[in-house]
Amino acid sequence: MTSRYRSAESNSLTPRRRTVVKAAAATAVLAAPLAAALPARAAEAPAFLHGIASGDPLPDGVLLWTRVTPTAEATPGSGLGPDTEVAWTIATDKAFTNVVAKGSVTATAASDHTVKADVRGLAPATDYWFRFSAGGTDSPAARTRTAPAADDAVTNLRFGVVSCANWEAGYFSSYRHLAARGDLDAWLHLGDYIYEYGTGEYGTRDTVVRQHAPTHEILTLADYRTRHGKYKTDPDLQALHAVAPVVAIWDDHEFANDAWSGGAENHTEGAEGTWTARQAAARQAYFEWMPVRPAIAGTTYRRLRFGKLADLSLLDLRSFRSQQVAVGNGSVDDPDRTITGRAQLDWLKAGLKSSDTTWRLVGNSVMISPFAIGSLSADLLKPLAELLGLPKEGLALNPDQWDGYTDDRRELLAHLRSNAIRNTVFLTGDIHMAWANDVPVDAGTYPLSASAATEFVVTSVTSDNLDDLLKVPEGTVTALAAPVIQLANRHVHWVDTDRHGYGVLDITADRAQMDYYVLSDKTKANATSSWARSYRTRTGTQKVERTYSPV
Repeated sequence: MTSRYRSAESNSLTPRRRTVVKAAAATAVLAAPLAAALPARAAEAPAFLHGIASGDPLPDGVLLWTRVTPTAEATPGSGLGPDTEVAWTIATDKAFTNVVAKGSVTATAASDHTVKADVRGLAPATDYWFRFSAGGTDSPAARTRTAPAADDAVTNLRFGVVSCANWEAGYFSSYRHLAARGDLDAWLHLGDYIYEYGTGEYGTRDTVVRQHAPTHEILTLADYRTRHGKYKTDPDLQALHAVAPVVAIWDDHEFANDAWSGGAENHTEGAEGTWTARQAAARQAYFEWMPVRPAIAGTTYRRLRFGKLADLSLLDLRSFRSQQVAVGNGSVDDPDRTITGRAQLDWLKAGLKSSDTTWRLVGNSVMISPFAIGSLSADLLKPLAELLGLPKEGLALNPDQWDGYTDDRRELLAHLRSNAIRNTVFLTGDIHMAWANDVPVDAGTYPLSASAATEFVVTSVTSDNLDDLLKVPEGTVTALAAPVIQLANRHVHWVDTDRHGYGVLDITADRAQMDYYVLSDKTKANATSSWARSYRTRTGTQKVERTYSPV
């Protein structure tokens, strides 16, 4: 059996829906039947229509997932279908001649006929094959991989990195291309795995490429289950889940746009039920349909370790945050406002300080690097900001990011500096653009001030970015906007505002490198992929630099 790990020791209503584009085809597609949620099938035998998956690898185990359809009427969210015994098997070979673990679990309508098996007792840094069976039907086989032992001196790790996949805006070719690589230890999904909008309500360049289900905005538990089920029928998504374990966090669209602890921009209290009920429904469906272990406080913040080379702190930046403020509101600096919540910020700080790995990775759903826009120099931006009561670190363009919660950011970055914590890399999604950033302690004086960390932001799989929103040819906005962005943000080494794709993060003891890949056309099921750029941070530098070839 081959090993990817190489060890040195052993082998309100208006305005609503920010960035929403109303598709011209919405009227027609709204009439489509809910039955589109699943492919038609006549057989009554149990079937595995939603693929199989694994996630959250540990040195001695991994979480296995599938959804069984016991009868034709037992569609996602239906609440129908009998209890069904589902067996699982793990082997060291695809032919399952060397079975190392097996067991069974009962799939019920109470969990939407999804099942999980949190398997332990496996060997570290090892490839395994697994499958499920029910009523004489076997699922396809899939590959997973355990993490290396905590004290293993791993020399290399490689992760796929993705975020923001809007079903209606295009095809998930990024997943297909990552699956075809065959060299990933795991892949990270940094949020917006699904979107909550109704058909035609969210950016698609006025064209619904493929209709999701249900066609209305999802509000109830049945709605969220149906939407998750639709996503899991995508062949490219199934392919990626079948070759490597996923490590996922949620962002806002797994709930509703610009979600915060007490509501969301895309939620109208009363008319759309209570936020408490909607949030609980979204959370339940997420943990049913995702191979993710419910972590601290029943959310997605948790930590995984990959030998001595890296640990990965995964954040939940929706469950505990204060409500977003309006752009230009000086209260973004209010120390009583938070994006993480006190307990999570303390947990993150403690974990970063106590870490003994070479690299400290942070799975971070919204951009932490400051983002000021304008043609003024940084030395004029800061006094102007103070004069106008705006954020001291510049003019905040998106208060849904860490820019809207500057006290938490200052505390975290000061913690990194005062404790001499090196090699912290934030891995980020959400903004539908690709970025390579230093994370400055004081953006207003950078680069004279220090950089406390680095940040690699991946673009969207399909969700609209700037050229889509403006309906101009790809590359047009980047050519105009990137120089202005970089002039006002000297910690930004690169930004691509227009293209869709994914990242591949490769880590050694000497450097962490992000290779950025882009798609030829997100609206084409057979879109090709090409390398765009690469950036790395070398150990001890806390700064990003360009490198001119992918790993």
